Parts: sequence; structure tokens; C-alpha cells
Amino acid sequence: MRHRMADHVEEAAPGGTFSHRERAVIAAAALSMLIVQMDWFALDLMLPVIARDFGTSSTDLQWLVSGYMVAIGALMIVGGRAADLHGRRRVIMTGLMVFAALSVVCSAAQNAPWLIAARVVQGIGAALIFPVSVAVVTSYFRDDRQGRAVSTVLAFSSVGTALGPFVGGVFAEHVSWRAVFLLNVPVCLAAALLVLRFVPETRDEQATRHLDLPGAATVALGLSCLMLAVDQGQGWGWASAPTLAAVAVGIASLVLFVAVERRTPEPLIDLSLFRNVKFDVITLAGSLSNVVYCLIAVLSALYLQQARGLSPFHAGVIFLALSCGVGAASYWAGRLALRWRAERLMACGMLTSGAGLLVLTWVRPLGWYAVVFAVCGVGIGLGWALTNVATQAHVPAERTGAASGLVLTSLVLFGAVSVAVAATVLEVISGSPSTAAADGPAIESVLRGTSVLAFLGAFGLLAVSAPRLRARGGATVSG
Repeated sequence: MRHRMADHVEEAAPGGTFSHRERAVIAAAALSMLIVQMDWFALDLMLPVIARDFGTSSTDLQWLVSGYMVAIGALMIVGGRAADLHGRRRVIMTGLMVFAALSVVCSAAQNAPWLIAARVVQGIGAALIFPVSVAVVTSYFRDDRQGRAVSTVLAFSSVGTALGPFVGGVFAEHVSWRAVFLLNVPVCLAAALLVLRFVPETRDEQATRHLDLPGAATVALGLSCLMLAVDQGQGWGWASAPTLAAVAVGIASLVLFVAVERRTPEPLIDLSLFRNVKFDVITLAGSLSNVVYCLIAVLSALYLQQARGLSPFHAGVIFLALSCGVGAASYWAGRLALRWRAERLMACGMLTSGAGLLVLTWVRPLGWYAVVFAVCGVGIGLGWALTNVATQAHVPAERTGAASGLVLTSLVLFGAVSVAVAATVLEVISGSPSTAAADGPAIESVLRGTSVLAFLGAFGLLAVSAPRLRARGGATVSG
């Protein structure tokens, strides 16, 4: 490893530029992030098409989104620690191969359970790719070019977010939803070849050998059982034995998760961080902003296609407005945070997205719908992109890594649970699971309820940024 790293140092280009080898390392990480993000957001516009092919309701397919997110959220920190311990090159290669193989399995699915199961396992591959892509770059570049290299990788992540819905819509209408999954394969292979050829193996020699797999398993089981109870409760009966059993197992698993986290030397989530009120409020507000993002993406995809009758392609074009708004706000968020307090910017973003959501439920011309969509995207982008920045300012320096992991896990898991809950609420309001996805007024009602979450998050942020509570928050951290 030392010899290969020495070669890397010798090949570093002069004048702050990147050599051919260094550009290849950046490209490997960027492609890895691109394909995970693009695949993640491409699925929303494919749900109605997949539901039609399998003869099921779109709301029942929410597991394709929520199950995938639970897998990522539960294993993301484990993936990052496994990379530190066993080697970042090895772990990202494993993630890429799992992601590519399960993409083929997804494309061959013959029924909804097959596709959902494959999608969840695909999420495990994504959990190995997502945190390690940036780690590959930060461990390779140890000079002042590191920031530019990481920014390039994150920019490709934003491109994947923006392109995902459009690519999903185009392929679903003009090719096949199965082809969207197959599109992952050549990109994963290209990234894997670049990793094998140009990325040296690196690991953290000081890393402990403990991986919190029991914590990941218990939180995943607990959330999955609760989501299953919410998803199936109407059909099973809310007081039926299966529903109550799922709730009981879910609660017991989450209680066990807390017990595991208190005793393990390297926990998945450092529970002591929750003693900091300001950190708690900012993390919760950022998670609510991501909830808004997940729900507006899933519900608007259903609304535009099944309630308004748009084709997947035309819905994808309108979704570009939302994606571009989110991408632009995420790109500028860091620079804006240099001039204004991050939590105040987050509050402004959540107020914007909440107000935009309300307007979105009343606007009818598609041109204006796209404009409001973009405004919602800007608000959402400010709301969740600054969560990590805002929380880092309120934890001790030695705990910023644990805080960042908790924030990312919270963002993803809250989003997963929200999709399951929203699908059930939509079915209850509509009165019929089979027609809920095409019930425009019911979808609009759920979106109005979602706007309340945005407003609550904004008010919480404004409250904790008040001078008196800000001083208390500082005392908590210093103590």
C-alpha cells in the first residue's frame, strides 16, 4: 500500500491541477455516487407503470422506496466503518458488484414481492457505496485540492438526483421500466474498472474491529415491522392479531436497539448526542425536510400520472423543475451558510417549501405547477442540505463524526417511515387502496398535511436560534 501511495504522490500534477490518475480516482467515486442517486430518484415515476404491469396498486409498491431507504439508513454507518477497517477499495467494489447484480435481478422480477425483496438487497449495496465514495477521495487527496475533489463527487451526486426522475420517466414510457435497472450495470462496471485500475487500497489503521451489526439489524427489523403494521393495518384490521403482533415486534426491536446502543463500544448511533436540545431540534427539522422531499416526490409522481393523466415522459419533464430547484439550493447552501446562520437558512427553506406545497395543491396549469415545483425544490434543498452544517456547529469537535452519522441515518430512516405512513393515510382518505393513487383530492390532502411538517420544522428552528436558547445550547455543548 505504501508503494502505491508513493506512486500517487509522485504523479500529483503541479499547480493545483489533477493528473490523469487523480481524475480517474475522482471519476470512479463520482460515477458511484451518480448511479446510486439516479437509481434512487428514477423509481418514483416508474411506480405507476410497474403497478400496472404487476396488477397491483401504486401505494402497495411504496416498499420499493421505503424498504430501499431502510436498508441504506440501517447499514450506511456500518458500511463506512467496514471500509475504514477492511479497506475502502474492497468495500466500494463489493457495493458496486452487489448493486449491479441486484439491478439485474430487479429487471427480471416477475411479481411485486420479488422486486421489493431485490430492491431491499440492492439497498445494501447502495449503503456500501454511498458513504465510501467520498471516503475514497478524502483518503486519496491529502492536500488543498481535497475540497475541489470532494465537491466534484458531490456535484455528480446532485446531477444524479436531477436526472433520476427524468431518466425514469423516459425509459418507463419509451423503453421499459426494466431497462432503467439494467442501465445501472454498465455504469457500475465502469466505476468498478476505474476503482480496480486507479484507486489504491486505504484503511484506518486506528479503527476498532467492532461493527455494530446487532444495532443495524434491530433498528431495521423494528422499523420494518412498524411500517408493515401501518401498511397492512387497514387490510388486516387495526386491532387484528397480525397487526398487533407486527407492532409488538417492532417496538420490542427498537427497545432492544436502544439497549444495544448503550452497551456497544462503537454504536451505530451515539445516543448521548440526544442530550443536546439544539442538536436534536436541528436534526429533527432536517429530517422533516427530507420527509417533505420524499413525499412530494412519490405523491406528485402518482398525481401527475394517475390523477392528471400525464405520460411518464411528460411527468419527468415537470420533475426536472423540482430536481433543479433542489440541486441549485444544495449547491449554494454551503456558500450561503458562510454569511448567514445555517439554522435560519434552514427555517427559511422549510417555510418556502411548506408554502409552496400549499400552492401546489391548488394550482392547475402545468406551467405554473412546474414553477411552484421549482420553488418547493429550492426550499427543500435549503432545508435538508444544511442539516449537517448546522448540527456540526453545536457538537464538540471530537464528536462531529458521530454526529454526522446520526444525522444521515435520521434523514434516511425518517424518509423511509414517512413514505409507508403516507401511503396508508392516502388509502384511508381515499377509501379504496386500488384507486387511491389516482385520487387527486386525496393526494392533495396528504400534501397539505405534509406542508404542516415543514412549518413545524421551521418554527422549531426559529425557536432554537433565539438568543436565549442559543446561549443555553452553547452551555450544553461546553459542559
